[in-house]
Formats: sequence, structure tokens, C-alpha cells
Amino acid sequence: MQTAQPTPQLLTLKQIIGDSKKGIVALIPVSRSTFENRVKAGLYPKPVKVTERLKAWRVADIQKLVDSFAHQNNEVAA
Repeated sequence: MQTAQPTPQLLTLKQIIGDSKKGIVALIPVSRSTFENRVKAGLYPKPVKVTERLKAWRVADIQKLVDSFAHQNNEVAA
């Protein structure tokens, strides 16, 4: 009997901004430097440190960010 695999609770930067070479579609289509600058400015959520070299973002935090973009677009269109 197979059990369902849990949904990952963290996303790496490549999973967020995409990677055309690996066929990963961007959730937030900006460059790495733009994303990191917006994190530093407090516009995007801060990552969690997974290992010494790997940082990742909580799925819920990125989902809220994407939802806020949709909300902003709806306000502009109205």
C-alpha cells in the first residue's frame, strides 16, 4: 500500500523565480538579483536557512505574496 507523498512546505529560489534551462516555470518572474533585493527591502518574505548553503521560502509565504500580486492587479483594473 502506497502512502501519499507530503507536499513540500519549502520552495527553493529556482522553484520561485524559475529556471528555463531545467524547464521550471516561474511563480514570480523576476531575476535572482531583483528577488534578493526585494527580500532585503522587506517587500518579499525572508527565507529560512535549511543548511549552511541552502535557503528556502515557506510555501505559505510565497502563496500570500502571489495572492497579493493578484489583489493589486484587481485593484488597478477596477
